[in-house]
Amino acid sequence: MRRIIWTVNVNKSKYIIMVIAALILILPIMAPIFYKSNTKYKTYKKNEEYILDPSNVKASDLGIKYDKIKVYLTGANKIVEFDVEEYLPGVLAGEMPANFEMEALKAQAVAARTYAISRLKSLGGTGCSNYQGADLCDTIHCQVYMDKDTRMSGWEEDKREELWSKIVSAVKSTERQVLTYNGQLVMRPQYFAASSGRTEDAQTVFGFSEPYLKSVESPGEEIAKESFKKSYEFKYENLANTINKNFPSAKVSAKNLHKQIEILEISDAGTVTKMKIGNETITGSQFRFMLDLNSANFTLNFKQNVVEILCRGNGHGVGMSQWGANAMAKKGYDYISILTHYYQGTRVEKVQ
Repeated sequence: MRRIIWTVNVNKSKYIIMVIAALILILPIMAPIFYKSNTKYKTYKKNEEYILDPSNVKASDLGIKYDKIKVYLTGANKIVEFDVEEYLPGVLAGEMPANFEMEALKAQAVAARTYAISRLKSLGGTGCSNYQGADLCDTIHCQVYMDKDTRMSGWEEDKREELWSKIVSAVKSTERQVLTYNGQLVMRPQYFAASSGRTEDAQTVFGFSEPYLKSVESPGEEIAKESFKKSYEFKYENLANTINKNFPSAKVSAKNLHKQIEILEISDAGTVTKMKIGNETITGSQFRFMLDLNSANFTLNFKQNVVEILCRGNGHGVGMSQWGANAMAKKGYDYISILTHYYQGTRVEKVQ
């Protein structure tokens, strides 16, 4: 009897061991699937969460072929042809600080590549409206471009090679990658320096709507200092003269300026969309460019001798915030998470 009972226990033990072994092999495979199907991601997706949900990346090539790009160089006063991938390090050098996080630089590389390809006349793009025959120029009108020597001359000598290698690495590690929406190249991959904590809807700023250019949160940009918040002061007489020069029908006066300037409408993100200056009604963007302010997100404070204008953010506020991208990268988000946050509903795909 004892012998029979012992044999049965051994068989049960073998069965239990086999079940445990099977669970050990299966659980690591099933756990991510379970986690993915039952987890609702927040607006930001961390690296490890993104790996579990790779739906924003498509490995197949997008049906676009590109080769050369024609860039008008203002310093040389001529159009120069570049290979797109060779052109991009100069854009990163001109558009984003090289000491930013690598994932932010990668995000910038993809956005800049998308922008460049979208402007190629050979693919039906509009090209640069300022310089006939050029796809792009090297100024903020298109994308700022700085050649290696010019960029490196502004860096500390012992950091030059390291920083340039970092830029080149960001471009190479994202080679041929662009933003797409519904399988089509994103034609307006707007980006800017810094927001006031939330980006703007394209409709508010540019007057057109794009599903991937909606207002999203952009925390952590306080580290941008003057790009995040900057104060300007204008003497009453000087400001009145400037307004009347640019908008003659406004007819404002230094004496009554505090009664003649009024903010009428602001967006949810803080951008001034409509304001009154004397007899004129203008946009915040018009007021911004007239006074060379960092952004159209501002408040007015009429002091005894001057008008103080407190500006928040730097740039138009639409699309990807560069300082916001860097803040996300510092928190551990990868470049695809950054891009798909600022450009809602997009994917990163490869072109030929």
